[in-house]
Amino acid sequence: MNSSMVYKNKKPLLLFLTPAFIFMILYLYYPFLRNIYNSFMKIRGLGTGAKGVNEPFYENYVKLFTDSSMRTAVGNTFIMMGVTIVFQVGIALLLALLVDNISKGQQFFRTVYFFPIVISATALGLMFNLVFLYDTGMLNQLRLSLGASELLDFKDEAHALFTLMVPVVWQYIGFYFVIIVTGLNNISGDLYEAAAIDGASGLQRVWYITVPLLHNVLCTCLTLAITGALKVFDLPWVMFPNGMPVETTWLTGTYMYFQTFNAKDVDYASAIAIAIVVLGVVISQLANAIFKEKDY
Repeated sequence: MNSSMVYKNKKPLLLFLTPAFIFMILYLYYPFLRNIYNSFMKIRGLGTGAKGVNEPFYENYVKLFTDSSMRTAVGNTFIMMGVTIVFQVGIALLLALLVDNISKGQQFFRTVYFFPIVISATALGLMFNLVFLYDTGMLNQLRLSLGASELLDFKDEAHALFTLMVPVVWQYIGFYFVIIVTGLNNISGDLYEAAAIDGASGLQRVWYITVPLLHNVLCTCLTLAITGALKVFDLPWVMFPNGMPVETTWLTGTYMYFQTFNAKDVDYASAIAIAIVVLGVVISQLANAIFKEKDY
């Protein structure tokens, strides 16, 4: 059979695409539309039926703007976005550049930096609890052994957000590291050789060749970091369940979970979920507009 005829016959495409399309309808689009419907109903328990429509029907969306905990959650999430952009993507870029410039041991460092991704977030949360919180914490014990006169309370309002964000940043550096290293591998070595012949220093080669040619890769990383910050849940919840200390460590994901399973306010949790989706779409579109991909 002529190879061109294979691409003109669309029936095999429909055969393979239909199951995936049905799966998306059942487990993505229907739950999303159902969530919109639930946000207008009165549901006071997970798995229970609605007890009519809220009065007024938009009550939950008004509550989003008046709820101080929700404002805290959104504010902390925006802080998380900034932290992920600067530290996750920034440190990942630095590590990728360093690893790309060594001749031996590249595979070892790639494995080491990526390893935190494969560890359960629950296990990481417990590990960082030992570092910061449990029995004064390993970090405080180290400070005392070095002569510090007082302990730091990593659960107070001054330190809680820092304590929460350090493990989240640490866990996902390897994820962006792998993406950036893959982008570095696609840059031709001939460009670096030509620049070296022209007298460009190592820093100049990075600034004028590597960074511009990584522009699209970095745009992808930034978009993933921004939208990913809206969905952070498991690791913060393990370290600070129920928003401990109160109203200082809420994120949009953890606050939605709290409203669903602890407060039993399922319809309000549905409205929070819709708000997270809207924020994700709007912010990702803004990020794409600011960090436009370029054709080379």
